[in-house]
Formats: sequence, structure tokens, C-alpha cells
Amino acid sequence: MEHLLEDITVVDAATYLAGPGAATILADYGANVIKIEPPGGDGYRKLVGAHPVPYHWLLTSRNKRSLCLDLGKDAGRQLLHQLVARADVFTTNFLKSQLNRYQVDYDTLRALNPRLIYAHISGYGTEGEEADRRAFDVTGWWARSGIMEFVRALGQTPLPMAPGMGDHCTATAFFGCIMTGLYRREKTGEGSFVSTSLAANGVWANGMALQGVVAGNNVGTYRQKKGWPNPFTDCYECKDGAYLVLAVINTAREYPQLVEALDCPHWLQDPRFADISQVMKHRPEFRLAMAEGFAKFTYGEASARLQQAGVTHGAVQPMADVLQDQQMRANGIVLETGDTGEGYELTISSPINVREAPKKAPRRAPEVGADTLDILREMDFDEPYLQQLLAAEVIFDHK
Repeated sequence: MEHLLEDITVVDAATYLAGPGAATILADYGANVIKIEPPGGDGYRKLVGAHPVPYHWLLTSRNKRSLCLDLGKDAGRQLLHQLVARADVFTTNFLKSQLNRYQVDYDTLRALNPRLIYAHISGYGTEGEEADRRAFDVTGWWARSGIMEFVRALGQTPLPMAPGMGDHCTATAFFGCIMTGLYRREKTGEGSFVSTSLAANGVWANGMALQGVVAGNNVGTYRQKKGWPNPFTDCYECKDGAYLVLAVINTAREYPQLVEALDCPHWLQDPRFADISQVMKHRPEFRLAMAEGFAKFTYGEASARLQQAGVTHGAVQPMADVLQDQQMRANGIVLETGDTGEGYELTISSPINVREAPKKAPRRAPEVGADTLDILREMDFDEPYLQQLLAAEVIFDHK
């Protein structure tokens, strides 16, 4: 089967997650993604500590091939230059000092390959005093964007985020940058420098609230002064211990439906809850009434009643349940891999879909240097040259 991007070669020299995550999406659509690893392998492999399965590596490096080389040696940098000269896309998250040290800055690589899409990802952008500041998604995406402060409840210490949450969002945007660069190349014949940052994506994710600040409505500050009890968008525990979240936005229309679904007609006889304007004046009390209402039903019962009444809601789903969610399975969000090895019977699909361009089946992520010689031989490097690089420990082959 032909895949949409199978004529695209990507030199994936980025590390950890956001940059390599974009290359994963390219690989899903058939791109030849060459994962560049240092001797000993990418540090991201070891992030699980003592756990025997490098599960995050299996997710972010599927459908890629590993080429292990030492960029600290002149011959290693020269080899990378030769790879880039044959490639369509080069990804990196190196800081400026590293780009210069390893001779992989934009000007150097553009001179080698004017059609190259040079894709750079950073913590805080490529300009300004903090352009060379190291970041992870918890610092650049979650904390710096205002999200971490905004989502905390009154008086609560700001909470950490789910691992990789900001990286995966940023990876999707980075994929968009690369595809935009490739589209421009189709129109102009020229390569380009494309980029995004963790900060840019975090601020974009928090854009509604930040635009509110521009308009004079800082709901984050309000929340920390007075709290923000909204019983119509809150979570409630059901009789069986499961949680349900409401998303009642058109409260005037859905409030009577909610009353019916929870079998609480007495609310409408209570002056505090007789209509929406009164409910919002007595939100703490109404929230307690809602909690009592949901406590009468299991999640399945409450969900069925709300669904029949047309009240928007959803399950607060434990992670193990997500993997067994039949809706996720039906839409290819959670995929069976067919892999019989340890810890990889399922994987998570990338979120970009084109009906007429199916993705590749997920293939287990490679061992360090598993494909070094195969890749270089396919690119017509001379065998004596490859053996010389092996002997000098410039390249490493897992086999």
C-alpha cells in the first residue's frame, strides 16, 4: 500500500518528545524517518527509570529507524551533513549553542540543501533574552502560559500536569509547521525555516482566558479572590464511586432538563433554585443539592438519564478504562498493534486523519542503532567508508 508521505525523508535529530512527536505523525503517514541517536541512545529511552518497558519510547518512535552516530566527532558531523543533503526535513530542538557546536544551524544546512525544511522547536521561541533557555512542557507550556495558575481552585497550590500533555499538543502544531513548509516548497521549490515553541502552544491553548484579560475580564484573578463555583460545569460523584462532569452551557434551556433527569422537581419549588438567576446567586448551595442528586444514581444510570434528557455530560474516565473504551477503539484512537512483544499490544494513534490517505500500521520502536548500516547502504554510501566509521566509533550498529 502506498502512503501519503512515503517519498519524504526526515532526519529526526530532536530529542525527548515534542519534536520527535511530530516526526511520529510523519512516520504514521509513511515518511522515512531516520531517528538520530547518540552513543548509548536517546536519553528519552531511560525516562521510565527501572520500569522494564520503555513505553513512552514505544509510542513516540514507532515506525522510525534508528541511526546511531557521534556528533561530537568531526566525521559524525560530516556524515550528518551528508544525510541532510539527501533529506526533505530536518528536525531539532537544540539550543543555539548546540546548533553551532554540532554545525547544524539553519544557514549551514540550507547551504547544503536549499530545498530542506528545517524544523526547529524551542521552549520560549527563537527571539528575545530567553531564546536559549531550556524548557520542558511543564515549564514552558503549562506554567509559563498561565494555565497552571488558571486551573487551580481557590487557595489551592498549582497542580502538576499529566506527563507529556503539553509536548503532545506542541508536536501536533509542529507537524503542521512542517507540512506548511512542505506545501510552500511545492509552490516555490524552496526550503524554509519553520518553528514553534512550547510557550506558543501553551499560550494558544489558554487563548480564550488570555483574550479575556485583554478585554478586561481576568477570570483567573476572580477565581482566586472569590472562587469559581459553577455547578453546571462541575464534577459529581455517583453512587458507584464513578465521576461525571457536566458541560451545561445553555443553562436556561438545559436546567429544566437537568431537573427532570435527576428527578428533583422540588428544586423548582425552592426560591433559591426556582430559575437560573436564583441558582447562580446561590451556587454553593445548589452545588450541594446537585451532589445529593447524583449520589442517588450509578454512573450508568445518571448518564442514561442525562442523555435521554439532552444534557451534555461525560465520564471522568480512569486511564485503564480509556484503553478499553469501545468508542476509542472504533475510531482508531486506541490501536491494536499485533505486536506480541512485551508491553506493546496497544498504542495511541496520532490525532491527524485523512480518510483517503490511511496511516501505516504501528511498528515497534527500534533498538539503538538498529538500522544504522541499512539506512546508509540504502543511501549508497560506500562500504569501505562505513566500515571505517564503524572502526572509528563514529557510527554504531546494533546488529
